[in-house]
Amino acid sequence: MVLFVEYPKCSTCQRAKKWLDSHGVEYNSRHIKEENPMAQEIKMWHEKSGLPLKGFFNTSGMLYKSMGLKDKLSGMSEEEQYELLSEDGMLVKRPIVVGDDFVLTGFREKEWEEKMG
Repeated sequence: MVLFVEYPKCSTCQRAKKWLDSHGVEYNSRHIKEENPMAQEIKMWHEKSGLPLKGFFNTSGMLYKSMGLKDKLSGMSEEEQYELLSEDGMLVKRPIVVGDDFVLTGFREKEWEEKMG
């Protein structure tokens, strides 16, 4: 059983959910706008993922761009970035899949196949 953090209107999340269903992966779905990840959760996921923290930001999103985060993130501490991500689910890259020993951000089929296939 994995945790699938999604924004249901997102086409990438919809494709990812279809992939999970077609591969028989059991998951609990969580709407990222209705139940935004808390800073502590993001920190835990970040540490488990092995990804750079920037990999948790929705860099193509309107909110990220309108806040000018491209230029601001490098001057922020990790704790400040965790707090920022916890303030609005639209800042968080999605979908996120959290398993016992892995965390994936975004939907890259090959990567998902390796971890859950």
